[in-house]
Parts: sequence; structure tokens; C-alpha cells
Amino acid sequence: MVSISDVARAAGVSPSTVSYVLSGKRPISPATSVRVAEAIERLGYRPHAGARALASSRTNVLALVAPLRVDVVVPVIMQFVTSIVTCAREHDHDVLLLTHDEGPAGIDRVASSAMVDALVVMDVADEDPRIPALATLRQPVVLIGFPHHSAGLSCVDLDFRAAARLAVDHLAEHGHRQIGLIGAPAAVYERGTSYATRLLDGGRRAAQERRVELAWRPCEPTYEGLVRCLDQLESELTELTAVVVNNEAVLGALFSVLQARGQRVPDHLSIVAVCPPDVALGQPVPLTSIDIPAHALGAIAVELVMNQLAGQRDPETRLLAPKLTERGSCGTPPHV
Repeated sequence: MVSISDVARAAGVSPSTVSYVLSGKRPISPATSVRVAEAIERLGYRPHAGARALASSRTNVLALVAPLRVDVVVPVIMQFVTSIVTCAREHDHDVLLLTHDEGPAGIDRVASSAMVDALVVMDVADEDPRIPALATLRQPVVLIGFPHHSAGLSCVDLDFRAAARLAVDHLAEHGHRQIGLIGAPAAVYERGTSYATRLLDGGRRAAQERRVELAWRPCEPTYEGLVRCLDQLESELTELTAVVVNNEAVLGALFSVLQARGQRVPDHLSIVAVCPPDVALGQPVPLTSIDIPAHALGAIAVELVMNQLAGQRDPETRLLAPKLTERGSCGTPPHV
């Protein structure tokens, strides 16, 4: 491994001069700086992360707070993680992944340790108890989520209210008058997780404007939980002909339950899913879906972080407009 002493010898200067060129803490003549830069390039020297942090007060590390609970869909979370890690590396940053349910004390512990330059926080609740602690940090913070009160923090997310409206409008235009919403697990709503509550709110408003009936039930990510959810929806809507699914974990089981009941998609039940495209395409019938743009959201989160590290002070909020892709899971109701 090339050391700072190797660079110094190649450039004909002392190791301390190389350090000053790298840190900028002392003025070095242009000619000497050029010799050091050429030696660094020729030898392929990369400063040690710890030394670089001491010299610049930067660690070139971002913290990604992404709790892995039993009610989250890990493959979808990992799409966000992959995007953020890939985009961070394009900016010469690494990512420290924090999967524990970090409360305000945990956030303060990570930030005060000077391990990271900035934080990206997922799984944001409407009334998130971490927001006050996050708002006081010296490091930049970006939320993937949209709480009721962001306390001046930058936020990015899919516009889930608009997504629900798009799904309800699409089904209503196909002639469906009774629509079920298969929601996330109950714990997601109990925490007030912002994406789920916004989608539910958007669905209810759209149904009222379209003058269609909408029934919602949370759904546990098991076969039995799905059966129970469908039974509850059918007991409330006696002519249920379509569902919007905001729970990727039960999409595969949904086809099994319907097959056991002698129902086909879309002949007996139409489906619009809110999920990544690979999930929609991986079902027995390719699903009409509204994409969760994990890569785009992750890239924007990193962009907002880098803007703040470069000196931008004003917080930004970006809600991405949803897009619906028609596939094979929507048709007209059986009685139409």
C-alpha cells in the first residue's frame, strides 16, 4: 500500500508538506503542490479515511437510518439502500447502515460521535419523535418520508396521496364502484408511518370525489392475515370487484387465496398494486401498478445531502409524481 512517505519521497518533499497540500492548512507554493499532486496520481495514493477526516473535519461517510422491523418488506428497503450506496460512492462517500430502531438518543449518539458527515433517515412517521433531535444536529439531515412537521429538514418521497388518487381514478374509470384497500400491517398505522397514512387519506378523498365506496383494512404479511383482510373487506363491500394493494408482502399470496376461492384476475377481481416494477412483473398475472421509485428517491436524497454539504442552507421538499403502468390485472367488473 502506498504511504504518505512514499509520496513525499517521489515528490522530493517532507511528509508534512504532503499533508499540508492535502489538508490546505498551510500555504504551499504552486510548484510544490503540482509535484505532490503528480506523485499522488502516479503512485495511486489514497489518503487514509481517518487521516482525511482529521485533516478536513469530514469523514466522507453518510449514515442511513433504515430500521428493519418485522413489518417492513426487506427487498424493497434494500432497493433504497442499494441506490443510496451507489449514489454516495459517486460522490466519494461510504454509507453506514443503521438498521436498529434508533430513537432520539440513538440519533444523538451517532451524530455526536463524529462518525458521519450527514444522515438520511427512512421509515418516517407523521409525528416522528426523532424530528426534534434531528433538527438540532450540526450534520445535514434528509428524510425519505413526509412528516406533519419537518422542523426545517429536507424531505423527499413519492406523493402517496396522489398515488392513491391515481389508483382509485383508474379503477373507477373501468367501472368499479366498490374498491377495497389492502393496507400495510397494523403496526405501520399505529406508528403513523407517513407513506401509509398519506396513501389511505388520498384514497378516501378520491373515493369521495368519485362517488365510489372504499373500504380499508390493515393486513398482516401472512396467508392467514390476507384471508382475514379479504373477508373483512367483502363483509363491508358486498359487491367488491377491485382492490388497491399497498402491501408488497402479500401480493403472491393474493393469487393463491383467489385461486382457492375460484376467482381469477381480472375476470373476478381487478388489482392495482403500489410496488416496484419487478414485484408487479413477478406475479402470475403482471400487475397494473404504481411504481415505488426507490432508485430515484435514493438518488435525490443523496443529492440533497451533497447540496447541504456544499453549503446550501435552505431545506428542500420534493414529492415525486406517481406514474401508473397498465398491465394485465385490471378489467371491467363482472356485472358490467
